[in-house]
Amino acid sequence: MSVQTSSTRNVNETRNVSRGLGSERSAGASFTDRDPYPTRLARPLDMPWINRREPVVKGRVDDGPLSQAQLDEFDRKGFLFEPNVISGEELAELRRELKALLGRDEFRGRDFSIEEPQGKEIRSLFAVHFLSERFNQLACDDRLMGRARQILGGEAYVHQSRINYKPGFEGKGFNWHSDFETWHAEDGMPAMHAVSASIVLTDNHEFNGPLMLIPGSHRVFVPCLGETPDDNHKQSLKKQEIGVPGRDALSELVKRHGIEAPTGAAGGLLLFDCNTLHGSNANMSPDPRSNAFFVYNRRDNVCVEPFAARRHRPGFLAHAPDDTWSPDA
Repeated sequence: MSVQTSSTRNVNETRNVSRGLGSERSAGASFTDRDPYPTRLARPLDMPWINRREPVVKGRVDDGPLSQAQLDEFDRKGFLFEPNVISGEELAELRRELKALLGRDEFRGRDFSIEEPQGKEIRSLFAVHFLSERFNQLACDDRLMGRARQILGGEAYVHQSRINYKPGFEGKGFNWHSDFETWHAEDGMPAMHAVSASIVLTDNHEFNGPLMLIPGSHRVFVPCLGETPDDNHKQSLKKQEIGVPGRDALSELVKRHGIEAPTGAAGGLLLFDCNTLHGSNANMSPDPRSNAFFVYNRRDNVCVEPFAARRHRPGFLAHAPDDTWSPDA
């Protein structure tokens, strides 16, 4: 499903505007080589956003399974949806594994198991490729890893993995945000060399809270206001309030590019750039919405000290290359 405003313009307009904005400087901001993407600020900059430095697609058509047309679409919009990547018994097996993981009582109440803000249903289960051999196989599957390498232009590792589950009638929405803003501010991810791969495990339709994305928003970085509280993840994983773009910037980006909500049958694959602004509505239908979610970060883009937090988030949220993690560690 695609929602476009009457004044939608093409992506190049944002590129041109952001180039001009990027030459400005705020009296209260420091644009340094260490942090070209300042965020969690005490007061706003004198510009709505900052021009992205890194190219979106770093690889070539010969480097992986995506066609030139698909790479061009990802470069232009910041995301790409492919239907029917997984089907049949393989899909059924993943859905059984999903149900088994969500039903494990020993995971409830643990820090890596996030429940709905007003309920006991599990909203997200993190580090799933360490919790499940089947999902570890999926994370390493060349259908996902190969596409990630092609887009990133180099070898990648799993920075984060999770199962997202939005139960019927009860699954709450999630505010607009850029994943990179969080990973940069709270995990220390230096640059925009990461891509998310989401395998749809249940049918996504317009009524069960599908992911909404602003095409073209990946071309600019929107700094956010508000100091990062200690242990912010305990609140933000249920309801994000810090690291949310301002309404003026969001309104302008939507005015330029509209909003799209890719929907389709279970087994589809959504790839989206780490900086694409996205969010979701509550699930108002009886149909649950679930997906397996893997973040691939380029190996030369390993996390350093957080850029806008006093300490790193827990290990289940941000893995290093060749990391190991256990719920009992």
